[in-house]
Amino acid sequence: MNHDVDPHERGPQDACGVFGVWAPGEEVAKLTYFGLYALQHRGQESAGIAVSNGSQIMVFKDMGLVSQVFDESTLNSLRGHLAIGHARYSTTGASVWANAQPTFRPTATGGIALGHNGNLTNTLELQTWLAERDAADRSLIPGALSHEATTDTSLVTALLATYPGYTIEQAAMKVLPHLRGAFSLAFMDEETLYAARDPQGVRPLVLGRLERGWVVASETAALDIVGASYVREVVPGELICVDGAGLRSRKFAEPDPKGCLFEYVYLARPDTMINGRRLHSVRVGVGRTLAREFPTDADLVIPVPESGTPAAIGYAEESGIPYGQGLVKNSYVGRTFIQPSQTIRQLGIRLKLNPLRDVIAGQRLVVVDDSIVRGNTQRALVRMLREAGAAEIHVRISSPPVKWPCFYGIDFASRAELVANGLSNDEICRSIGADSLGYVSLDGLVAATEVAMDGLCRACFDGIYPIELPLAERLGKHVLEDATRTDIDGLATSSTGIGAEDALARP
Repeated sequence: MNHDVDPHERGPQDACGVFGVWAPGEEVAKLTYFGLYALQHRGQESAGIAVSNGSQIMVFKDMGLVSQVFDESTLNSLRGHLAIGHARYSTTGASVWANAQPTFRPTATGGIALGHNGNLTNTLELQTWLAERDAADRSLIPGALSHEATTDTSLVTALLATYPGYTIEQAAMKVLPHLRGAFSLAFMDEETLYAARDPQGVRPLVLGRLERGWVVASETAALDIVGASYVREVVPGELICVDGAGLRSRKFAEPDPKGCLFEYVYLARPDTMINGRRLHSVRVGVGRTLAREFPTDADLVIPVPESGTPAAIGYAEESGIPYGQGLVKNSYVGRTFIQPSQTIRQLGIRLKLNPLRDVIAGQRLVVVDDSIVRGNTQRALVRMLREAGAAEIHVRISSPPVKWPCFYGIDFASRAELVANGLSNDEICRSIGADSLGYVSLDGLVAATEVAMDGLCRACFDGIYPIELPLAERLGKHVLEDATRTDIDGLATSSTGIGAEDALARP
C-alpha cells in the first residue's frame, strides 16, 4: 500500500495528525514536536506548531516533514504553557504553505489557532454562512475573515472569530453544531486548550494526562512518546476545554459513533489503541481470519512491510505456514518532493522495497498486504517477486475490496480508478499477475475489531456513507479553489449507498 514512486500510482493517503498540550512549566513546543513526530505517518506534506505564553500566540509552520520544518533553535524560541501542532496531508485544498496548519485568526480578545484532522462535507454551506456573518456584523476584527487559505479548516477558524462578544468556548458551542463530516480538532486561544470531535467520531482523538498538564492527540502512540498516561477517547460530539481552572467537558451534539474502519486496517500505528484494542492485535486477528477464509498450500508467508506485517503474522500462525521476511524496506524513504527520473520511475516499487532472492527463490509465497487500490503496486510487486525466482505468488489482503472513495479525511483514488470497481476477484488476480487472490470479508474484518458493524464507517468498502453527502459537484479536494463557482444554494443529501452512488455519478 502506498509503496509506489509515481504519484499517479499512489495508494490511499493518510489523514492528518493533531496534537495539543496544556502544561505550565513544561517545554510545550518540544512536547508537541515529539507528539507530531509520533504522528508523522498521518501526514507528510507540512507541519506546524502554535504556542501561547499567555498573552500572545506564535505560529511556526512550513512545508515538509516534522524533522525538516523544526530545529532546536526554532523550538527554543517557541516558549509558553500551551501549544497545538499539526502534521498535514491535504484532503481539502492544495498542498501549499497558505494551507499548512495550524491556521490562525485574530479575534476580539486575542487570537485563535486551530488544527484539523478529517474532512467536512458542507464546506460551501459554511462558506456562505461565513459571508453572511461578515456582512451582518461590522464589529468583526478587520482581517478576521480574509484569508488566502482554501481549506475547510480555515473556514472553521474564521467562523470561530465571528463572535466578538463571546469567549472561544462559547463561540465553539455556536459553530461546532453546524459542522458536517469528519473533524477531530485541536485549537487554542492565549489561555485555553480546546479539543472537539464530530458526533460520529470518524477520526480518532484521545485525551492524556501529564504530571503537570493535559494532552490531546490523534493517537495514543503520541501520548506514549511524551510520557502522558492515557485517560480516555474524546467522546463523539464532545468539546473539551483545559485552562488554569482544570478540565471541563461540554456536549455540542448527541454521539452517533461511526469510527473509521480503515484506521484499523492501515491508517493508525499498530501500537495505537482504539476502542480499548491495540491495533497490532486487531491486525494479527484479521490475518488469522484471512487464513481461515482463504487457505492455500505454500512454503512461506511474507508481509509487504510494514503495513502487512501484523496480518502476515496472524496468517502464518493460523495456517501453520512459516513466516519470513522476503522483502526489505528502505526505512528512510519518506515523502519526497523530487520527481524520480524516467529510469527510476520504471523501477517503481524498488525505491522502497527490494526482494531477498535467497529467501524467495523456488518458494510458493503467501504475500500479505493491507489493501489494493489501483492495483499498480501489487502488479509491480508480483512482477518483482517472480523475477526473484518465486515459484507461486498467492496475494492475501487484510481488508475487503476498496470500491468507494472517502469523503471523511482519506484521499483515496476516484471511484473510476479503483481496481475493485467493476472487476471480480479473479479478474483483479489476473490483472496483478498473481496465482491466487483473497480479500478478508467485511464481516471478518469487523469481527476482529470487536466493534459492532453499526458503530463503524465502512463506506470505502460498502458504499454506505453514515454522514450525509452533498452533490458531487460540491465535493472534492479543491472545492474552495474553484473561482467560477456561483451557485452555492441548497444541498441534496443522502446517507445510503444508493444516494452516495447517485451523488458520485453526477457530472
